[in-house]
Amino acid sequence: MYNPVDAVLTKVTTHYGIDSFTLRYAICLLGSFPMNAILKRLPEKRIALKCCFIISMSMFYLFGVLNLVSGFRTLLISTMFTYLISRFYRSKFMPHLNFIFVMGHLAFNHIHAQFLNEQTQTTVDITSSQMVLAMKLTSFAWSYYDGSCTSENDFKELTKHQKSRAVKGHPSLLKFLAYAFFYSTLLTGPSFDYADFDSWLNCEMFRDLPESKKPMRRYHSGKRQIPKNGKLASWKVAQGLVWMVLSGLGMKYFPPSYVLDRKAFGQRSFIYRSHYLFLLGFIHRFKYYAAWTISEASCVLCGLGYNGYDPKTQKIRWDRVRNIDIWTVETAQSTREMLEAWNMNTNKWLKYSVYLRVTKKGEKPGFRSTLFTFLTSAFWHGTRPGYYLTFATGALYQTCGKIYRRNFRPMFLREDGVTPLPSKIIYDLAGIYAIKLAFGYMVQPFIILDLKPSLMVWGSVYFYVHIVVIFSLFLFKGPYAKQVTAFCRSKQPKEIFIRKQKKLEKDITASSPNLGDILKAKMDHEKKKTPEEDEMNLGIPPIELGKWDDAKKDWDDFCNDYKDWRNKNGLEIEEENLSKAFEKFKQEFSKATGRPGESERKMSFSGYSPKPISKKEQ
Repeated sequence: MYNPVDAVLTKVTTHYGIDSFTLRYAICLLGSFPMNAILKRLPEKRIALKCCFIISMSMFYLFGVLNLVSGFRTLLISTMFTYLISRFYRSKFMPHLNFIFVMGHLAFNHIHAQFLNEQTQTTVDITSSQMVLAMKLTSFAWSYYDGSCTSENDFKELTKHQKSRAVKGHPSLLKFLAYAFFYSTLLTGPSFDYADFDSWLNCEMFRDLPESKKPMRRYHSGKRQIPKNGKLASWKVAQGLVWMVLSGLGMKYFPPSYVLDRKAFGQRSFIYRSHYLFLLGFIHRFKYYAAWTISEASCVLCGLGYNGYDPKTQKIRWDRVRNIDIWTVETAQSTREMLEAWNMNTNKWLKYSVYLRVTKKGEKPGFRSTLFTFLTSAFWHGTRPGYYLTFATGALYQTCGKIYRRNFRPMFLREDGVTPLPSKIIYDLAGIYAIKLAFGYMVQPFIILDLKPSLMVWGSVYFYVHIVVIFSLFLFKGPYAKQVTAFCRSKQPKEIFIRKQKKLEKDITASSPNLGDILKAKMDHEKKKTPEEDEMNLGIPPIELGKWDDAKKDWDDFCNDYKDWRNKNGLEIEEENLSKAFEKFKQEFSKATGRPGESERKMSFSGYSPKPISKKEQ
């Protein structure tokens, strides 16, 4: 089929020698800004008009600019499956079944892109868009289940975050397609929850904004709900363009292919090779900075980035869909701090849609949650071996990071364990340097993707980071762990102070029994330690050796849960639920087509929303 937009773009790239992928990508990213200026000026109450505008722009991108007819079909399959199963299938397994299908569909396309699809300069891989869509669809299924498929008692037991994201009624098909195909985040994200999208679409998001901050309409009476934000959006676009230029220049002068040249790269010194890997990792982050910053700017311009008004400072927060904290990434002193600031919306999705959902009610996340989140993150990124090498190494990094932070950081703090000593600047700089050097090593398989070349690059620097990690684990988790830990504590001002204090209290206890009882109660209270918060960033958990012992218990619990479900005729019940879902779908389809003998009411494409699920229907 003839595509006039594609024909023009092909002619331009051929005549001027411009990279086709870069041109099409830039049009989709930067073209969203003038369209968003129109979108936020559409009448607030014209919801259907806004949704049609959003969908039309996405179709122009997919069919016109990117020429991805098959890509649109891929995205539509996952979208319609989630829409139909969440609307008609009344079961506690609905979010799980939806998750399996959406992630399975994504994994299939990852495999197809890796082994069967030949990429050229004129093709765009749709799996990047599908990755963003997968986060949206799976989080929507859980939000709708929380808001419409739970009893009142179960809803009260939900976390504060789950309650805030709960969807009480099923959206119309038009609104759901606008959410799934939101053009500003179609290619690179960021992902966002349906509750935020619906609040923005209805302008309820801006209800805390004072009237003085709302701009006047130019051609109509009244004020717009969305405040002015053009300067902030322009500043973020400028940053994104700078990162884009730096990425191009960096790849030109420091090509990744150089590390694969055994002869040339191997002749360099170890110091040069290890720091070249750091530089490659640093440059590789630039393209993510560019894409995420420009996408965030686009969301800010249309108002979706609004995150509340602070009456004290009289300033507006625009970080609702923020996906990257560049400063924190580049100055992080720990692995956890760096991962928390990187791809932040994916971190949230993995935590709230996988990590906490796998955990049984009333229990803390354990081996099962860790394993499922790790596998989900790996499959979400793709099927290339490099992803698994990077994530597995990242798990080791998390563990070492916790070990070193727990044992070495207190050496540079005063007796209160908070106030830094003058020498802490040394620890901070050393931590930043070590983290950046280690991450440059770790991400090489993520850049190269293939197994043998990745191992070859690690081998060119003698797997030195893995050796340091193994040696560290041996010291702090091996047979001499108590002695090494005790030595580290002997150098910590807080521990030294506590030991002196305890010695003094024992002496007082021996001389004054009554006072000793009070001090003993105080000492017993101080022995109680506050449990550390479970960490989960990008599906890369720390390897806690104690938790791995719970694997057998988690497996036994799973088997027992399955036996209970089977004994309660769970399979027959789900077959009945599926049958009911199919019957309800047929009824709605019959009403929509207006078949003879059916009710006169038709299913509206833009306005119909089914009633919330009652307890009897569950």
